[in-house]
Formats: sequence, C-alpha cells, structure tokens
Amino acid sequence: MAAAARPARSETTGIGLLGLGVVGSAVARAIVGRHGSGDPNVPLTVRAVVVQDPQRKRAVDLDRSIISTDADSVIANPEVGIVVELMGGEDPAFDYISRSLNGGKHVVTANKEVLCKRGGELLAIAAENDVQLLYEASVGGGIPIIGPLMNDLTANRIQSIRAIINGTTNFILTKMAHEGADFNDVLAEAQSLGYAETDPTADVDGFDSLYKISVLARLAFHTEVSIDAIHREGIRGVHAKDFRYASELGFTIKLLAVAQANEKSGLLTRVHPALIPLSVPMASVNGVLNAVEVEGDLVGRLWFQGPGAGPEPTASAVLGDILRIVRGGPGASTRADVPAPFDIASMDDHVCQYYLRLTVADRPGVLASIAKVLGDADISIGSVLQKDIDPENESADLVIMTHPAREANMQNAVSSLKRLDAVMRLDSLLRVETYPSRS
Repeated sequence: MAAAARPARSETTGIGLLGLGVVGSAVARAIVGRHGSGDPNVPLTVRAVVVQDPQRKRAVDLDRSIISTDADSVIANPEVGIVVELMGGEDPAFDYISRSLNGGKHVVTANKEVLCKRGGELLAIAAENDVQLLYEASVGGGIPIIGPLMNDLTANRIQSIRAIINGTTNFILTKMAHEGADFNDVLAEAQSLGYAETDPTADVDGFDSLYKISVLARLAFHTEVSIDAIHREGIRGVHAKDFRYASELGFTIKLLAVAQANEKSGLLTRVHPALIPLSVPMASVNGVLNAVEVEGDLVGRLWFQGPGAGPEPTASAVLGDILRIVRGGPGASTRADVPAPFDIASMDDHVCQYYLRLTVADRPGVLASIAKVLGDADISIGSVLQKDIDPENESADLVIMTHPAREANMQNAVSSLKRLDAVMRLDSLLRVETYPSRS
C-alpha cells in the first residue's frame, strides 16, 4: 500500500514580533518583501508587533493597527503561531517567551542573554508543550552553527569549541594589530561607525562572548554552564605594543571564547584575549567577522565563518528558523544516546603557555630574580625578548614566553613578580592558545 502524500499547507502562518528594532525591522521586511519563503505552501504574514513606542518611525512599512505596546497582542493572539522575540535581555524576555511556549506557540529568538541564563528552563517548557524553541540567530549572526550542533554533528562527541563571536572586539583588535593604534582610539572609531555601543561594556569586557559560548557549550556538551563558572576577561588590558611583540614571536591576539571537554577534568569554558599562532585560520579572521571552530571525534575540525552581526545576517538566521518550523523540519535533536553532562572544570587547573610583558629596571640581575620567582612556581621560561630600552628612565620592556604552566601557579607567580623591586610594572599577561597537531 502506497504511503499517503503529505498534505500541502495552504494556511497562512501568523508571525508575532516582540521587538521592531534594527533586526526586527529586517525580519519584517524579509517577510513582507518576499511573502515569507516564496513557497506558496508556507505563506507567512506578520499578524502583530509589540514595541515600546508605537509612534516611532520604522524602517519597514507595516499596518499601524497591528503595532501595540501590549505583549498579549502577540502572546495571546490566536492568529499568531510563531512568536519571534528580538527584544534582548533577560527581563521581560523570559516571561514573554515562557508564556508563549506555555500557550502552545513556537518561539524563535536571537536573545543570547536569556538563553545563557534561563535557556535550560525555556527548553524544558518547550518540550513539555510539544513546541519548538529555535535560536540560530543567538550566536554568530548569519553563521549557521546552532543547527549543525543540534542535528548534523550529533554523531560526534564534541571535543572543543573555539570562537571569535564578538564583532566589536574583533574589529578593535584587528585595527590595533594592523595599524598599531591604541585601544581607546580604536574604540572611539568603532563607536563612531556604529560597531560599538556608547557603553561598550558588554562587548569589550567579554560579557557578550560569555553568553554565546554558554549557549554553544550547552548544546555541544549537554551541560549547563553557569555564568559564574565561565572565566571572563575583556580586551581593555591589551596594548598596541603587545601586537608588535606577538608578531615577532609568530602570533596575533584575538578575544577567544572556548569550551573544551576532558573526560577526567571536566568542561572548562573561558573567555579571554589570547595569542593565536599566525599559521591557524582563526588568526586571519579580521574586522567584524566571526568564526567558530568545532572539533568532533569523527569529523575532526570544522570552520564556520561569516558576518556575526548586522540586521540582514541576523534576519537570515531568524527567518531560517521560522521556515524550519513552518516546513516541519527538525528542531532539536531527538537522539536517544545523549551523553551524560560533564563536571565543570576549574580555570585554576588550565595549562597553557603564557606571554608576560613587564617594565623592568635596566640593570644586571633582573632576569635572574624574575626567573627565580617563576621557577619557584614551577614555571619554566621558553624565550625572552628585551625591547624598548629607555636610558632616561633606566627601564626596558621584558617579554617572556613560558613553557606550559598551570593557571593557579601563574597567578601566584604574578603576585610575587609585582612585589619585586626590579619590576616597575607588569603590563600584560596573556595566554597562548594551544592547537593540537590534528588538522
């Protein structure tokens, strides 16, 4: 007996938008401009929109009668089947998303903060109500990374994720590397170009990358990683001089978000600037581009690179999730053999090489005293550069590359180095990212 043909969907799918800012307007334009997917079997229409200021002029032409400040005009609207949350932040987004899911509506969101802080709860609510919560746009803008981790890579045990997932910081660090510019000058330029907010804290202090790597870690390692468990450092302490010295040593500097799993030590998730070998592809990811490297036990190392922000790339990811729901495509993986979650590893136990730059007194015996402090902390020196000697101040830059050492040991050594009379200033401490030989 032949299988019955799947009936074509001729009904219109109503979309409710929570937020009509830059990204929300781009999503609405994509729906209105192409009647959704261009597929007559899955027509889309914007049924309701919630905004803070209904009178504000928008970058998309919508019927004003569907624009409201009342969230229930979307959440409780029987004509809305898919809620698209583009407000950002934890509150009131969590309330709106959870109410939508409990009301039997699918939800698409680009909100990395709410997914980082409350994603486990929201995914459980979605499962309880047999609806989908999709969030491709929450990490990497237009780069497809959530979908592959949910579906295509489930045969793999993911071993590590390394990512450049904040375009603002990558723009700043790229300009510093290529032009020798100082951080404050490049930050001001990024703000003038619209790449950085007036308050750049979320970007330059690493919070944005922290939220995103938390989302990826939950998917890849089936483990909830609280914000407090993620080591975070921003880029304010990186100086133009560090790029010059790093280049001499064969490296550049990027803000990395990393999640690495080890069967013995557990899952370590960290965000910090790092020296990256010039020979690896991620060293060439410049400007506002993002990149995510995923390593699986079967597939090896995969690279995903592209525009990590901006209205059109983000709208591409949002609309892709909408169409996946409408067309009945896969949501989260239904694999039965989900691995057990990992224990959370401590940053204190992380082992890597370190780059130290110190301003020291230019006199005999300085290096010996520094080497003794490091040696007492079980840290051996790999190489030393003495640069920029200043006869007037009788000082010099001392750049030290260590052999692999334990984080806790290095932090103890740093405290001791700062107390040495010969050390005028400890200018930079950066980790060196180690890449396995497998390609």
